[in-house]
Amino acid sequence: MSRIGKNPVTLPAAVQVEVQGQAIKVKGPKGELSYTAPIGISVKKEENTLVVERMNNSKKLRAMHGTVRALAANMVAGVTDGYVKELEIQGVGFKAVLKGKVITLSLGYSHDIDFEIPEGLTIEVDSSGTNLKISGCSKQQVGQAAAQIRSYYKAEPYKGKGVRYKGEAVRRKAGKAVA
Repeated sequence: MSRIGKNPVTLPAAVQVEVQGQAIKVKGPKGELSYTAPIGISVKKEENTLVVERMNNSKKLRAMHGTVRALAANMVAGVTDGYVKELEIQGVGFKAVLKGKVITLSLGYSHDIDFEIPEGLTIEVDSSGTNLKISGCSKQQVGQAAAQIRSYYKAEPYKGKGVRYKGEAVRRKAGKAVA
């Protein structure tokens, strides 16, 4: 039995959950999320908990048991508290500017990069343009947006310029030594 999968997901009072066959809908103060569990995994709502069970002990279902439970727990946490990722931009002239639903990133290239904010996410840029705060109720969406923005110019090891997660340690290398 999966150690993670057998634990029930407790539901706070502010969260409403609907389970219809394989479909799970979670609604809370921060938003609404839905997920369809794979065939062979059943999700049941019992009082103020969600219980995830598998039909048999096949290798695929054993693997998915804990995954479905973790996804359900992430959905409940997302609609109650939400998820936040923070990015830092370092480098001379490197900055981000928020214009409506588009963030314009100046990252040292010959052109600016326009990143359109996905539906359901909010991105805040501080006044200096070097700190971004990505928030939303879906853990997957928040992480994907942060990873995509970071991929435009990852922090490089020689000068440390680029986009990094807040608190991320960038391993620095020594430059060329003169003989």
